[in-house]
Amino acid sequence: MEITARRDGVDPALPSTRPLLLLLHGYGSHEGDLPSLAAYLPDAFDWVSLRAPLGLPTGGFAWFPITVPGRPGAESVIEAADAVLAWLDAHVHPGTPVVPLGFSQGGLMVTQLLRQAPGRFPAGVVLSGFTLDATLPGDEVLAATRTPVFFGHGDADRVISAETTARASAWLPGHSTLTEKVYAGLPHSISAEELDDVSRFLTEALVSAGRTTRNGV
Repeated sequence: MEITARRDGVDPALPSTRPLLLLLHGYGSHEGDLPSLAAYLPDAFDWVSLRAPLGLPTGGFAWFPITVPGRPGAESVIEAADAVLAWLDAHVHPGTPVVPLGFSQGGLMVTQLLRQAPGRFPAGVVLSGFTLDATLPGDEVLAATRTPVFFGHGDADRVISAETTARASAWLPGHSTLTEKVYAGLPHSISAEELDDVSRFLTEALVSAGRTTRNGV
């Protein structure tokens, strides 16, 4: 699976003391979609935005095919996460802390990366995303690791079903240190309030990991 990347001018293969946000877009989008969020997030982070490997006939890209909405096939999801992990191995310095942040289908990719590589990521951010409905070999290790995860979603989302969101809300507390925020009236989107909460979460994650922002916060 071929993955294309857009980055903020830094070379993530070089050693760096700065953590890296790994931006994972949603179904039908592309690597240019999420970088605009970086301006609203802590400036301690560099970022890289990946393009999903599956081109769609209608335009845009996907991490895995949609079969039953909210319940993708496990094999295709595992393959997509393996491709992202292989990209990180090839392109990011092994000493760089990487925090995956994904929207919608990219949000599922965040939870999948944590499950397939428990302990590799210091935190994860899931925006209007969900989890694979399966039991995976890394789940027990992830549950013991208690990786901090931010899960934000609106109560007016008409793309990700309430059942799918509820499944993630039920699964995450047992497999992470969860911060969940529900935004009244928010559709399948990201709000300014949510970005404020994500920024606060990331700053706290840096402090917990013994790292600081440029301003020493």
